[in-house]
Amino acid sequence: MIKVLIVDDDFMVAKVHAGFIQRTAGFTVVGAAHTGAQAVAETERLQPDLVLLDIHLPDINGLDLMQRLRDVAPELDVLVISAAREVETVRKALRGGIVHYLIKPFSQSDLQERLEHYRSAYQGLDSSKDVAEQSDVNRVFGLDRAERPLPKGCSVETLKLVEAALKEADGDVSAAEVAEQLGTSRVSARRYLEYLHDEGSLDVKLKYGVGRPERRYVLKGQ
Repeated sequence: MIKVLIVDDDFMVAKVHAGFIQRTAGFTVVGAAHTGAQAVAETERLQPDLVLLDIHLPDINGLDLMQRLRDVAPELDVLVISAAREVETVRKALRGGIVHYLIKPFSQSDLQERLEHYRSAYQGLDSSKDVAEQSDVNRVFGLDRAERPLPKGCSVETLKLVEAALKEADGDVSAAEVAEQLGTSRVSARRYLEYLHDEGSLDVKLKYGVGRPERRYVLKGQ
């Protein structure tokens, strides 16, 4: 369960946001604070995973508060919720390492969408692994396959043919072998294969021989 602390100077707004969060699977509200001083104390006491942070607080600007919160909870993530629309404010928040910036007023579905992305992307990074795959990083930055464009000159139709060739293959294949099967160039086939590898769909094996090692591709789990 992802623990959330709400930091907002308006008691009623904080209560509404708490209701939104409690109706989002996988999240629980552990507390609320209405000043910067309270936020630091509650963050240190509760050690939340995520803070929903308003910028306009009575004793401190929320963006100046972020580092103080991380001093007492180093692993803390911050999602800014604010009526502040100034471009420089948004830029400063981004430079501070926030996971998202949501402008007030917003709906329950708006907040839930951001929370669900946070759960699947940021919390989804496997801490048991020493290194991240490109697909892990893409997911954090919202560059999943549904949104990330194909490389220049590539088409969805040909991508499906490449995927079909991989599924039908008996083991790993090279770009040259895929190109021969599809009747395309080796360079074009490799572009699709590298795209699928970056998306996390393929594993790459190196076959050593004379000259440069050959890159061979296989579907994960195959």
